[in-house]
Amino acid sequence: MSAAPPALPGTLVPDWPAPPGVRALVTTRGLDGASAAPFDRCNLGDRCGDDPAAVAANRAGLVARLGLPSPPCWLRQVHGIAVEAFDAPPGPAATPREADAAWTVRPGVVLAVLTADCLPVLLCADDGSAVAAVHAGWRGLAAGTVEAALARLGDPARLLAWIGPAIGAASYEVGAEVRDAFVTADAGAEAAFAATRPGHWMCDLAALARRRLHAAGIRHVHGGGFDTFADPRFYSYRRQARTGRFASLIWRDPSMR
Repeated sequence: MSAAPPALPGTLVPDWPAPPGVRALVTTRGLDGASAAPFDRCNLGDRCGDDPAAVAANRAGLVARLGLPSPPCWLRQVHGIAVEAFDAPPGPAATPREADAAWTVRPGVVLAVLTADCLPVLLCADDGSAVAAVHAGWRGLAAGTVEAALARLGDPARLLAWIGPAIGAASYEVGAEVRDAFVTADAGAEAAFAATRPGHWMCDLAALARRRLHAAGIRHVHGGGFDTFADPRFYSYRRQARTGRFASLIWRDPSMR
């Protein structure tokens, strides 16, 4: 395993033992961009109310500013379990595909998911031969979006996972609908919920994801130590409903063909 390159200003580099040739990063609000408040500065979400021209400028500038090998493959996320395979970078007029996860074996194809409290989960094979990015809100996580992505990548014992910035257990109070979605199918998921007032619990979304990853056979699970609600570096829908989205990106380095 090689050390990850240092983070560029306005980005975060996952702390995980990814193999040589697998690159990943997360954008933050500190990255320069064209978006005005409350989306400032580098909002990458095109469905949250920001000026479309500002979002387009922010997206167009990512390749040069972050040294990406190609424009990211954006998704139209719908809190489902569809997984899209990408064999090439998107063309200039490409329409985002409707899915909540993406995977590729092609070097130079940059995968991306957008979040602002939901979980981004990045996956890779331990030999660097495949990578995936997953958007997992509570609905998608309960429905099996992580498992759907894992099914595309082969032997789970040879996969690594990184849980990116999402709303933390101290900030995420939920009702019975959310708790029941997990506990009804898996009684052990009760450990990720702490009762507060009647009919409400604090929910540890990262712990739920970690539990599902381990249950699927993933031995190496990293990350999960963030709270988008409490950390001003990140957009948070629960902190401020009218807000932007940050991106979690992963790709295979073209030099590792």
